[in-house]
Amino acid sequence: MTRFLTLSTRRAFLQGAAVALPAGSVAAQTPQPVKAVQAVGSLRPLEIEARRLTAFSRINSDRRFGRLDFRGGLVLTSPDKDFGGLSGLVVDPDGKGFIAIGDAGHWQSGTITYEGTAPAGIAGARIGAVAAASGRALNRRRDVDGEGAALIDGTLARGTLLISFERNHRIGRFPVVDRVLQPPTGYLKMPAEAKQMASNKGLEAVTVLAGGPNRGAVVALSERFVDADGHHTGWIWVGGEPRRFRITDLNEFDLTDCTSLPDGSLLVLERRFRWTEGVKMQLRLFAPEEIAPGVLAKGTLLVAATMSEEIDNMEGLALHRDARGSTVLTMVSDDNFNSFLQRTLLLQFALT
Repeated sequence: MTRFLTLSTRRAFLQGAAVALPAGSVAAQTPQPVKAVQAVGSLRPLEIEARRLTAFSRINSDRRFGRLDFRGGLVLTSPDKDFGGLSGLVVDPDGKGFIAIGDAGHWQSGTITYEGTAPAGIAGARIGAVAAASGRALNRRRDVDGEGAALIDGTLARGTLLISFERNHRIGRFPVVDRVLQPPTGYLKMPAEAKQMASNKGLEAVTVLAGGPNRGAVVALSERFVDADGHHTGWIWVGGEPRRFRITDLNEFDLTDCTSLPDGSLLVLERRFRWTEGVKMQLRLFAPEEIAPGVLAKGTLLVAATMSEEIDNMEGLALHRDARGSTVLTMVSDDNFNSFLQRTLLLQFALT
């Protein structure tokens, strides 16, 4: 999570998949949910208005950006004071149902509607509080900062999510029933060096490898926790133990989310902010063999975007396959609950 943008800066800017897991994997040990509950009084309908974006570029009508084809986007707004701050995203295998994790202790779910292959709106949205194991809503600021989310079994109708938190750095297993997040059933073992991470630069991304030599392993990335050579830090859970690997820094970006392709390769969403240049976004692809203990992963840059494109503080990344078999990426932005200066965006691309 990064908070930024003054009014003058914003004005200047405007000018300028569910996976089958091996029985021995960490994720596969999660118990199945048996009863739908939610923190008392926290679950309610959520009104979301959506304005369509038909172009990704602000200056031309191109559809291809690097290795991504833009399918469409939405600018999302709501009168609900708790709407926004979206950092983690999971989309059902059919590309319709979703649940988003916010950094102020709430989850938000609903259905993405489509016109053709382009997202057209949000239906049936609800919002609720992220709960502790007791079932009570989390209420301490250091406990509520959810940043990453991954579906590790089932669907959002009945399945289990991993959710990563920063400040109080941890990764929990949260059952989900009918797109309603349940209290956690347990937490993963944290790496010893997690205590050294800055409170707001911690476990920003989490996923489960869907294939490759480490299929079923949990992977988590820190937003910015670099070694002496400036390389980013990631962990892969092997046999229940977190093992460290590194990712080269490219253009001084922070890591904000990740997701796995079916072959076990890893997509990593990255974001950079500078007062003099605004916000930027890039997406890198890492081969399956690069995501392993002790490896320095370099990856391949798939796309880069600036304020010349329709981006904001891009923090959430999810993947699904459409009816034609295309790999579709959905991204969301964190508006830091400052809808006057920032936007909540939902963008979709096909990976070519």
